[in-house]
Amino acid sequence: MDGICLEFASKASTQSTAVSEADELSLIRRAQEGDRAAFDVLIRLYDQNVLRLAMQVVGSPEEARDLYQEAFLKVYRSIRHFRAEAKFSTWLYRVVMNVCLDHLRRQSTRKEVAAPVAQDGEPEFFQTVADERPTLDPERATRSKEIGERIQAALGRLNPRERMVFELKHYQGMKLRAIGEICKTSEQTVKNSLFRATQKLRTELGDLA
Repeated sequence: MDGICLEFASKASTQSTAVSEADELSLIRRAQEGDRAAFDVLIRLYDQNVLRLAMQVVGSPEEARDLYQEAFLKVYRSIRHFRAEAKFSTWLYRVVMNVCLDHLRRQSTRKEVAAPVAQDGEPEFFQTVADERPTLDPERATRSKEIGERIQAALGRLNPRERMVFELKHYQGMKLRAIGEICKTSEQTVKNSLFRATQKLRTELGDLA
């Protein structure tokens, strides 16, 4: 995906620190035994992605920071119950997702419309958006900023589950099956939510293509 929207997404698609699977498992085991330093290191592997996910879902930096803290407090209190049958990241994002969605449910009750079935061969929306990456051209830099603001505003108008799925897929780079595990739903349901989100974004941002 080469469009301007994906440029913004790609910046958040990697973890802030890379460790091997064995090293991460060692940190988890030490954290489960009460090693606070190991838990702090474990947090730093995911903290930026978790904060971004919360921000993308609730749209408010202040609320996102509060939910970030709430999510990691829950993780700290329940990490002893984590079992390695699933990836730690899957378990972590499920906690974050539940914290964010519980927060939104407390604010308002929003219902999702029925999702259309995703069409095979449907092109990714970001593939149709023109590449406006700024170089040394101030006009292009301004244009890029405006596009970024429009993208964020459009994402903010998706419903919570659509934003969550879109964020995990395009910003965290997760596979649909993994997102389904996090959301405790089927891969097809995730695909439908992603399709619905993409259609809405295409409608709002189609003039950027």
